[in-house]
Amino acid sequence: MSIAITHTAVLTARQLRAFLRVPAYLAMNLIQPVIWLLLFGQLFTSVVDIPGFSGGDDYLVFLTPGIVMMMALFGSAWAGTSYIQDMDRGVMDRFLTSPTSRGGMIVSTMLYQAVLTVIQTLVVLGVAWLAGARFEGGVTGILVLLLAAVLLTFVFAAFSNAIALLAKQQTALIGISQLLSFPLMFLSSAIMDTSLSPDWVQNVARFNPVEWAVVAGRQALQVSPDWGAVWASLGLLATLVVVMTWLATRAFRVYQRSV
Repeated sequence: MSIAITHTAVLTARQLRAFLRVPAYLAMNLIQPVIWLLLFGQLFTSVVDIPGFSGGDDYLVFLTPGIVMMMALFGSAWAGTSYIQDMDRGVMDRFLTSPTSRGGMIVSTMLYQAVLTVIQTLVVLGVAWLAGARFEGGVTGILVLLLAAVLLTFVFAAFSNAIALLAKQQTALIGISQLLSFPLMFLSSAIMDTSLSPDWVQNVARFNPVEWAVVAGRQALQVSPDWGAVWASLGLLATLVVVMTWLATRAFRVYQRSV
């Protein structure tokens, strides 16, 4: 166990050092979410006046947790690109012929993506606050929002790693990530209250991990959160993290048999 932890720490540090060499990567990942936050926050301000809207009387407050989860989703869905680069450079084969922990290789990528998610989330919350959003849940609510975003990041980073190991091609990874990311985003309450959506969208949203994360974060930021819904959503996300991490680790075997 101590060896796996050591390997995880070393590999995470490796990715963080690579990130620090190109800090513009973080800025590029922030541009789109901030634009969506400010643009959608202004375009759909009157949505709160629609009968049946249950997201409160400030659309920007409603939207912010959704933007945070969208950012976590899109960022982590590309996590497997680092594996593709390692394959192309021959680094992956050297790792797999060494005693490097397979679990450590997966978890290190997840932790790296989680660090980026936390930084980006704090920036988005700051921009939302400057735009006038006020979150009644306080520090506790923000910490729960961060936890939900990190868990969602873990889920899709592990999934992206598994796809990278199985497909071994950048174009395939990008195609699959985009094919899943946008439907998952729109089949949730990230942008719009699902109570205004058709019944089938509401039914699908119940099984959508993006919706679980949005519900947990949005509820926690309210003045009187439904903690039952928060912990249930976090529990589902945590369970899915375990499953996806296990599947991603198993994908190494498939990759090794194919090379």
